Amino acid sequence: MIARETLKKGHISARPKNTLPTNGFEPGIHSFHLDNIRDGFLYVPKNYNKDVPTPLAVMLHGAGGNAEHGLNLLKPYADEKNILLLAPASRSVTWDIIAKENFNGDIIFIDQALTIAFENYNVDRDHIAVGGFSDGASYGLCVGLSNGDLFTHIMAFSPGFYHTVENKGKPAVFISHGVKDHVLPIAPCSRRIVPRLKRLNYNIQYKEFQGEHEIPADISATAVNWFLET
Repeated sequence: MIARETLKKGHISARPKNTLPTNGFEPGIHSFHLDNIRDGFLYVPKNYNKDVPTPLAVMLHGAGGNAEHGLNLLKPYADEKNILLLAPASRSVTWDIIAKENFNGDIIFIDQALTIAFENYNVDRDHIAVGGFSDGASYGLCVGLSNGDLFTHIMAFSPGFYHTVENKGKPAVFISHGVKDHVLPIAPCSRRIVPRLKRLNYNIQYKEFQGEHEIPADISATAVNWFLET
């Protein structure tokens, strides 16, 4: 359980195990069984090998979305690239820092989901990502920057903002945004976020594209390759 003061800062307590997990689910999609209504999914790639450290990505859906939306952000690459995927659902219609202006139930849920993953899978400590699309991208930045001692990478597709109480570590950051985005316009969003993070000495990979509020296939493929190769 996350301590109250730790929760207020958005800090996650779950960590990969020092011993090789002996359990684990079969390849495919599995529910966390942490909530009867807004649960989440774990995707195990078909070539997962418990003897080999495997990259893991926590992917977060946009406002009004669900865990399946988050899972689908990178699912097309999971088998080919051998990536474990975690896709939690927000406790409300969007993530706590956006809905309530503080870290709350969503951090607890993500911590619980990561605990399940770390207890059952051999996770590559050098490749643990968090990210998402739209509100999920904003929250991915909030969580990733707050927990850079756990997350090595952040993948934020069309974020609107970020807010942290106490940053930890220096995760690498990938941000993409469509120049014709009318939902979260690029000028007050990514074009403000990126310079701010650069001033804080984060390693940023930034991609603008000729599109709207979306993730083109070449952008998501570029993000995945960046995650695995960085």
